[in-house]
Amino acid sequence: MKTLAAILVETGRPLVLAELDVPPLQAGQVLVELAFSGVCHTQLLEARGRRGPDAFLPHCLGHEGTGWVREAGPGVQRVKSGDPVILSWIKGPGLDARGTAYGWQGRKVNAGGVTTFGRHAVVAENRLTVLPPRVSMSEAALLGCAVPTGFGSVWNTARPRAGQSLAVFGAGGIGLCALSAAKLAGCAPIIAVEPRPDRREAAGRMGATHAVDPGAADAMAQIQRLCPGGLDFAVEASGRPLAMKQALESVRRQGGTAVVAGNAHFGERIELDPAQLNLGKRLLGTWGGDNTPESDFPKYIRLLAERKLDLSPLLSRAYSLADANRALDDLEAGRVIRPVIDLSLG
Repeated sequence: MKTLAAILVETGRPLVLAELDVPPLQAGQVLVELAFSGVCHTQLLEARGRRGPDAFLPHCLGHEGTGWVREAGPGVQRVKSGDPVILSWIKGPGLDARGTAYGWQGRKVNAGGVTTFGRHAVVAENRLTVLPPRVSMSEAALLGCAVPTGFGSVWNTARPRAGQSLAVFGAGGIGLCALSAAKLAGCAPIIAVEPRPDRREAAGRMGATHAVDPGAADAMAQIQRLCPGGLDFAVEASGRPLAMKQALESVRRQGGTAVVAGNAHFGERIELDPAQLNLGKRLLGTWGGDNTPESDFPKYIRLLAERKLDLSPLLSRAYSLADANRALDDLEAGRVIRPVIDLSLG
């Protein structure tokens, strides 16, 4: 069979809308018909060449979405034809199948264990989670990356207690989800550090009790006024090395913890004062929120189904597959928070 996908042929150049030949399924692989795909800064970094040399060109893109299983390959047991599913780059239970290669004009187009910028995708079984029918598939597309990374950075990595203070640096998709997680954890105060006024407004809707504009005044001084002595926790979700440095500086001595969730550009570095660590502060990384999909994803699905998690502040516009480049441009320019490609459009 053939399918249509937006693929990266050359970094720094627009994605190409290509008709691909879908190969037969191998052990552990599943054919999914996509409904929605999230558009993440990871794809933006890839497309712009900001993740360093790309040895896999041309290749497919996308790592969060929703769709329906159309065929299960040999050995697949956790999903079956017709199942609505979440697609995620975070590995869960099931077979960890190798990536596939599509055919295109006599060339090979590479794909990893999951891709979502296409009408169909061959996906490894362990990147799929069955989605209950009562959950919106457009919102659930963000359960593949934005929600688990944001929530997990707070619930799994930082692990605050009710009443502890927490700031999030960067109110994009992951940062807004981190703010929602902090609210549900009972944190107080909850501070959003974000230069864009529309995103500071969205942060308030997602759980922030205070907003700091780092462009208007010294961010550290503003945080210090709100939390004398420093924060209990800070989550960096902007991908900016300066924000990573400030996250560590903003937490209190003897136990304050900063978590870095954002992806910096290839080659960028953080310059830290070692005295910050001598003060007993902790600087932690996180692998997509350190989730265990079989136990964590059902929690996020339940929150969405019960409307305890409202993703509407993130979802301002849907794009067709043919407009994938516009989605990347709008994300880069800050015109949208989390673009979503609706595969039913166009």
